[in-house]
Amino acid sequence: MAANFEGNEGNEGNEGNAGNAGNASSASGGWFFADRVDLPFVTELDANDQPIAGNRINNVGKFPLRNWAADWYAWQVVNEFAIAGNWQNINNILPAWAGNPPDWSLAQPVINGELNRLVTMAQDERADALAEILGQADEFISYFMNLMTTRPTAYPATFRVLNIASLVALFVSMYYKGLYQRPRPSQLCPALLPPIVVPGHASFPSGHSTQTHLMVLCMNDVLTGATEPAANVTAMVDDLATLAHRIARNREIAGLHYPSDSKAGKDLAAAILPLLHNLPAGSWYQRAMTDAQNEWNPANQ
Repeated sequence: MAANFEGNEGNEGNEGNAGNAGNASSASGGWFFADRVDLPFVTELDANDQPIAGNRINNVGKFPLRNWAADWYAWQVVNEFAIAGNWQNINNILPAWAGNPPDWSLAQPVINGELNRLVTMAQDERADALAEILGQADEFISYFMNLMTTRPTAYPATFRVLNIASLVALFVSMYYKGLYQRPRPSQLCPALLPPIVVPGHASFPSGHSTQTHLMVLCMNDVLTGATEPAANVTAMVDDLATLAHRIARNREIAGLHYPSDSKAGKDLAAAILPLLHNLPAGSWYQRAMTDAQNEWNPANQ
């Protein structure tokens, strides 16, 4: 279904983002090119003994679309998405017991039940899940790429779509975190003692859950629009959805999120997808989707 996997490229993630940025490339791309002090490359001569500094490339007038790194391309989609609007009016992610607007202090019996579940998870599952918790703390696009047996250099447009889903979901989830201001589980039950630094923002909804579930929904659009056999799409999307659930649940095992945070993230992702669909033809998002679908078209593989 996809090219053989040869190793994902350095997916660093931006720690300053909501702890779940999932951006899979740094500004420098991880490359450093040393130059000689006594003989800089710009002073070299070509085969005709002419300085290469005089060579010029024909200026076509635009920065090539293919040269946009996936994470910076995703920011262009966030710009489109933010201007298009409606993402501030999603109101179906709050659990009924929380009220609207929520008053978390009045829902203490329900929250105590969730905390008890997290305590049990910490006791029974955290030691086994710790490696995944650490591996998914700041980045998880590589998990999705690896599951699909792909890599950024072989499927650059797919990589872009995953970055778009991650960043758009982060953008929207941070808005609702600021709106609903839910305390973190370990603020109410310090003994949970998460194994990683507790992110410096509110708990609801889970950013990891929003991001991973929107990745699944976007990849479903990619695969469905790529003329892949329906059985292949079903199998791949089912595996991706299972991965999204697992990543979100690992945040619960870590004591960083309540189960209702994870559910809200999944619901928020479902509400975001139609807003992405409404972005106009020719938008950064639609171009990325079309290119990604072409990558998965069996005729192009």
